[in-house]
Amino acid sequence: MTSPADLSRIAIALESIAERLAEALPSRPAKPDFAAADCFVFDPKKGLKAVPKVNRVPITLLKGIDRSRDILFDNTLRFAKGLPANNALLWGARGMGKSSLVKAVHASVNAELHGSAQAPLKLVEIPREDIAHLPELMDQLVAAPAPVLLFCDDLSFDHDDTAYKSLKAALEGGVEGRPDNVLFYATSNRRHLLPRDMIENERATAINPGEAVEEKVSLSDRFGLWLGFHNCSQDQYLAMIDGYVAAYGLCDTVTPDELRRAALEWATTRGSRSGRVAHQFMMNLAGEHGRRLEIAEGRPG
Repeated sequence: MTSPADLSRIAIALESIAERLAEALPSRPAKPDFAAADCFVFDPKKGLKAVPKVNRVPITLLKGIDRSRDILFDNTLRFAKGLPANNALLWGARGMGKSSLVKAVHASVNAELHGSAQAPLKLVEIPREDIAHLPELMDQLVAAPAPVLLFCDDLSFDHDDTAYKSLKAALEGGVEGRPDNVLFYATSNRRHLLPRDMIENERATAINPGEAVEEKVSLSDRFGLWLGFHNCSQDQYLAMIDGYVAAYGLCDTVTPDELRRAALEWATTRGSRSGRVAHQFMMNLAGEHGRRLEIAEGRPG
């Protein structure tokens, strides 16, 4: 017969085991407070983290991508107003403003909606490495009291990476599908999100090459809107520089000829011309002249 002392020891041991099991289990993220901000970053363990100040540039400073800018803005505005809109894939050359455009369009759409009865559009970024958690994030976003623009920067998949199947199901293919209040935007250097050699390998080794390739490529088909970004010309690059100079009030720091010469030399040392290279040049120019990169009063932006 078990004595009271033995029962007490058993109870203590069971309580200790229960505490250890509870510590081992992942904590449930707190319920998101969508009123805390207009932008959030998703963490599988901590949930949605509010971002009070978003790192972005004004949409007026994004040069050389006018057509893509207008298309993405119109698509996003329709979604924010509760109208049909497409998931968007922004693909192409590095540094040409793909992620900057998404963040700038988000701000511009909310500025357009300001003063109306429409709820502000929320921007939620999910890191590439957490894309497998997309279904559970969707469960949180469906309860949001506002439209949500879900954004993944630099999205791509490598060999033996099966997370793309979760993305396919979450976007269109699952039973539940994408929530009506969620739109998905992604940027990538790859048009089909998968490396070419991965697609070619599937074609060479599969019993039915056509079906194997179709399985891989069909992921990009989930995006109804494709926007291509290509390397900019010298004139476009210099237009970006001129835009930055005007917006940041740096016209008095250097003559036009000196600016052109310095900007071209900077691009040559980097081996490319892009919006990112132009912005890096402006960082250097402002630093050399002891100026802060702040939008000048009365200037665009």
